[in-house]
Amino acid sequence: MDYFTRAIVAAVLVGLVCGLVGTLVVLRRRAFFTVALTHATFPGGVVAAIVGIDIVLGAGLFGVLLVGLMTLLSRERRQGPHVAAGIVLTLGYALGMLVVSLHPNLPIRVDTFLTGSILTVSDANLVTLAVVLAVVLVALLGFGTRILFSTFDRRGAEAAGFGEGVTDALVLGIIALSVAACMPAIGSILAIATIAAPAAAARLWTGSVGGMLALSCVLGVVVAIAGLLASRAFGLAAGGSIAITASLVFVVAFLRPRRGVRRSTVTADETRAPRPAAVRP
Repeated sequence: MDYFTRAIVAAVLVGLVCGLVGTLVVLRRRAFFTVALTHATFPGGVVAAIVGIDIVLGAGLFGVLLVGLMTLLSRERRQGPHVAAGIVLTLGYALGMLVVSLHPNLPIRVDTFLTGSILTVSDANLVTLAVVLAVVLVALLGFGTRILFSTFDRRGAEAAGFGEGVTDALVLGIIALSVAACMPAIGSILAIATIAAPAAAARLWTGSVGGMLALSCVLGVVVAIAGLLASRAFGLAAGGSIAITASLVFVVAFLRPRRGVRRSTVTADETRAPRPAAVRP
């Protein structure tokens, strides 16, 4: 297939991956954590380019490593999870820039890591995106109930034996893997808009988690393709065009909301833990 057909296929895959992952990010209020992870993948991609391995592999491994660090730091109750995210964000970006300064003759441009280049994605990148999409789907099918339970009723999930730390690490690992897979197409920095904006818009337009997941995927694909076509028509940077399109969709949803998925909305079948009967004297 030609370069633009590959770009269209990549846009569809990126939209689906970001739509699924974005729903987790928005419902669990992990947008700032995701920003930290988008920066955390940067040094892994740079190191991978230096040693000559796939940048997606390097970015993914480093992202998972920093997920562990973020989870460990989040256990300190006196600091709070957002402090851990801020530390990982600055650490990841600083490490990336440090490695770049030590290797001025990188075989790939630095802005490729940050903003991506969807018009130059390879067949291997498409395969990686498809595999990650499958992994995300399997993770949601296998652990979706646990994740939803923890999202809407954290104390109930812990009482049922679902440790919050393990669930958070699982979700953050899925996010890190997705960001790494999307890096060649939309970069590590612009990925946050494509992940968060369609899901946030879907939350304002739907009244159920299932509907939010479906609409988020649809909006993710529409945003990616529309941004790509706009970049071609007006000679704009593809990554920036996709991110702006995603932001505009959220603005429209914010101005014209229909209803939304509330964190307090719990269904008996999906998220309610069985409660022990009251003990009477």
